[in-house]
Amino acid sequence: MLCDFHTHSILSDGSLSPLELIYRSLSNSYKTIAITDHAGIGYLDRIIREITLGCAFARSKWPISAIPGIELTYVPPAAIHEVAKRAKELGAWLVVVHGETVVEPVEKGTNKAALSCPYVDILAHPGLITKEEAQLAASNGIYLEISARKGHSLTNGHVARLAIEAGAKLLLNSDAHDPDDILTLPLARQIFIGTGLTEAQYEETVLANSQSFSDALLKKNL
Repeated sequence: MLCDFHTHSILSDGSLSPLELIYRSLSNSYKTIAITDHAGIGYLDRIIREITLGCAFARSKWPISAIPGIELTYVPPAAIHEVAKRAKELGAWLVVVHGETVVEPVEKGTNKAALSCPYVDILAHPGLITKEEAQLAASNGIYLEISARKGHSLTNGHVARLAIEAGAKLLLNSDAHDPDDILTLPLARQIFIGTGLTEAQYEETVLANSQSFSDALLKKNL
């Protein structure tokens, strides 16, 4: 069963409604899906409220753990702590921060600010992350993402290597925006093995980390 903690619906720049995204994921053998639409400070309340309602409805009708989250995108590094804290107060079960991917102009310092924040759970597509940042992720228990998304995935090997060296936890996420982005079990395995890590590390990361993170979120919020 798959767990995916980074996806987007029509509430930001995805093409599917939250419920369709959840059901299509269930049909692809997902056990857990987090809806993490892009947001900044101005519309945080509305998006988290709508995601929360959709996820609660899905959990009541289908055998999938649908988790309400948010991806803080193009939030100035100095404001990440404040906005991430506000997102949790509004009901987001997890906070993802849009990292310094090499294919978009993300403000320098975003990775470090996110990895220093106790309200952030995942640093998405962190790009050319530094050794210091990987160590910060490890010490603060923040997950680093292996991304299935085109462009963002260019630095997966670099991220995986530094994470393993630092002892930071990895997750494999789809960053899905469209139906074709939803993962399958064979594709998830191929993407992870493509980073240069082993089958054993795949099982430890994709299976063990995903399962324990999902269980912790459900225990804390239900």
